[in-house]
Amino acid sequence: MTEPNLLVVDLEATCWSDQYTPGGVPQSIHNMEIIELGCALANRQGDLLDVHSFFVRPSRNPLLSDFCTELTGITQSMVDSAMTLPQAVEAMNDWLGDLSDDFVWCSWGNYDRLHLEAQSRLDGAQPKILSCAHLNLKRIWRRTTGQKKKNGLANALAFHDLVFEGNHHRGVDDARNIVRLLPFMDWSLESELLTIPISDNS
Repeated sequence: MTEPNLLVVDLEATCWSDQYTPGGVPQSIHNMEIIELGCALANRQGDLLDVHSFFVRPSRNPLLSDFCTELTGITQSMVDSAMTLPQAVEAMNDWLGDLSDDFVWCSWGNYDRLHLEAQSRLDGAQPKILSCAHLNLKRIWRRTTGQKKKNGLANALAFHDLVFEGNHHRGVDDARNIVRLLPFMDWSLESELLTIPISDNS
């Protein structure tokens, strides 16, 4: 039986240098807004099959901070002309097409999954991927290599003598670079590390 492909998703979101929103509230997944959905489809051997970047227009704090732009390389004009989150998610769903039964979606850590879940509930978006199993690639990489510290993406690449390609903190580039780590994963750990979504009908 052929193993399903992996959809690596990396989010970028509004952020501020002091980690407080303009309204003075500590930034969190409940008030940071997604501004990019970076996607990379690959197999477990690290062969890149397709990539796509979906920009998102923030609505509650529509003006990006200078810190956010410098960190991500995403400019105000890029988000001003972008879709709302529900629209961007619909475009991502269309891009995925009928693949929903043929992939496991992944991210580097659980932050991206939790943020997508939280903002989708808030904004009424319906990502297909949230009904699919999720794999925390940082966890499987850490279990594979025995590394427990300095396990950010750049450090993980350096552990394998790889240099980051593209712009760090751009969702699509982060996703591409995560794919480069797939050949170093111990896939025998996958079944015990999968997060299975809870059915709405259960």
